[in-house]
Amino acid sequence: MTTLTPNSGKEQDWQKADAQYSTFFVGDLFFGIDVLSVQEVLRFQEMTCVPLAPEVIEGLINLRGQIVTAIDMRRRLGLPPRSTDVRPMNMVVRTEDSAVSLLVDEIGDVLEVEGSAFEAPPDNLGPEARELIRGVYKLKDRLLLVLDTERTVDLASGRAA
Repeated sequence: MTTLTPNSGKEQDWQKADAQYSTFFVGDLFFGIDVLSVQEVLRFQEMTCVPLAPEVIEGLINLRGQIVTAIDMRRRLGLPPRSTDVRPMNMVVRTEDSAVSLLVDEIGDVLEVEGSAFEAPPDNLGPEARELIRGVYKLKDRLLLVLDTERTVDLASGRAA
């Protein structure tokens, strides 16, 4: 289980304990979400468009009778759109309010990481990504960007406004 311990009260000074993350890719970026926040992972689902919705909302999916909003992570992060012949995957996460589907390019594995490898987000992240990232873990061959799911689904912030 992930625990946060404040050093000086500033969010960027929080240190992570050992944790497990469900991982996924959006473009070349490698993300992780606390495994306890992930409800399920699904192949692409047909969606119902939502007129006048923010541009990051791809649509709504029916998940066994539950209506779930699908957010396109490429748009949310300010990345170029995926090719039309590539179908995104759904990573359904639980938030304080409900379940939300994050449309991602590829699903990864569940990784366990050591808290000592946790660092603040790098300065070279774009502004859209920077506001959604809690921090990073340095892995052997790449960085694992820890996604803040509450900020990601908060459509009043960033490009989603």
